[in-house]
Amino acid sequence: MKFSFSRTGAILRKEFLQLKRDRATAAMVILFPLMQLLLFGYAINNDPKHLDTAVLSKDNSIFARDFIVGMKNSEYFCVDQEVTSEKEGRKLLQEGKVHCVITIPEHFARDLVRGKRPMVLLEADATDPIAVAGAIGAAPRIGAESLAKDLKGALSLLRPAADPFTLCIHKVYNPEGLTRYNIIPGLIGVLLTLMGMMVTAISLTRERERGTMENMLSMPVTPLEVMVGKIVPYIMICYAQAAVIVIFAYFLFEIPVLGNWGLLALALLAFIICNVALGFAISTMVRNQMQSIQVTMLVFLPSMLLSGFMFPFRGMPLWAQAIGSSVPITYFIRIARGILLKGSTFWEIWTNLWPLLLFMCITAAAAVRLYKKTLD
Repeated sequence: MKFSFSRTGAILRKEFLQLKRDRATAAMVILFPLMQLLLFGYAINNDPKHLDTAVLSKDNSIFARDFIVGMKNSEYFCVDQEVTSEKEGRKLLQEGKVHCVITIPEHFARDLVRGKRPMVLLEADATDPIAVAGAIGAAPRIGAESLAKDLKGALSLLRPAADPFTLCIHKVYNPEGLTRYNIIPGLIGVLLTLMGMMVTAISLTRERERGTMENMLSMPVTPLEVMVGKIVPYIMICYAQAAVIVIFAYFLFEIPVLGNWGLLALALLAFIICNVALGFAISTMVRNQMQSIQVTMLVFLPSMLLSGFMFPFRGMPLWAQAIGSSVPITYFIRIARGILLKGSTFWEIWTNLWPLLLFMCITAAAAVRLYKKTLD
């Protein structure tokens, strides 16, 4: 049989008609590249500015005050807190309320005038080394420029030196700045988000496609019973996946587990329930497995990019941070890094745990409400 342009044209028309009728697929074709363009073009930034910073000043001289003002006026540091002790500063770092703590020592002005190059301590939360890399690199220049106007007259001899002070940088929780310390705890959340939503979303749509949904609907069960029966196996599967990742991370990549294992298990349970309940809710709104995969990826992509897993959270614009703060993976990544790398306690992760628990309750309630005992 010879090739026929008319028959080929008929097939082409049929395919375009099919795409026109399948609005979900047509929407995905437009939304996916548009979403990636917007996120990578406007939201992603590997050089975050205005990092929350606390200052511990043990010297009340004009030099110390000008140093602090210089840090405040810089684009990298947002000095909005003053602490009275090293313990208080370390607590703020532990709880993730600040990214950096600057400590100005006693007799800073005296040693500066004498040319002894006093040591200023900059402690940076390096659980995300990319987020603080720019601030660490710019700190010596910012400090030197802030003191330049004071080094005049008899003190002008101090200006030709590289720096009139010594800046000691301490990368807290990740002294070597290892990327795997940042990536692997976040990878737990990324994999559980993808698998938890996708596998659960496919499960109910598979029932419709195979025609077994009628049998389930004819059974004397409530929507809550159906949801629990459907998601519990996937909760166990996700737990097993998380256990494998944590074990490999601990023994193969030497990721420290400084916190409580039980606390990590509790956070994992809340996070897994969030994802499988969300996957169940997705399955009630789509008609086939292909649509469930498409919707899952539409939810997963911004969750991964805006959660702080790949790119610094504070480097994003406020609208992107607002979107990132509305997905559970953002809070779980902070909890996982806190427990694994910082040894955080229950109350130290509570600011991130309660949004996770709230999201768990909302998604579970929405999944039960969206489930209908009908095939329509």
